[in-house]
Amino acid sequence: MKAKELRNRTQEELVEEVNSLLRAQFNLRMQHATQQLAKSSELRKVKRDIARVRTVATELARAKPATKA
Repeated sequence: MKAKELRNRTQEELVEEVNSLLRAQFNLRMQHATQQLAKSSELRKVKRDIARVRTVATELARAKPATKA
């Protein structure tokens, strides 16, 4: 998922995406703890995706008040 794609989404869609990624991260952590995780790089990818979505959400939140003023 790229930041460019995320910028076309609404704030509500971004919140849903973060929640989905957090659930996925939890599941991956549990798989890692029980030695069932095949690709450990997935943890890193999900963590970065969460950060990316949160960054875009923050950018949109900060840009909204500026356009109203």
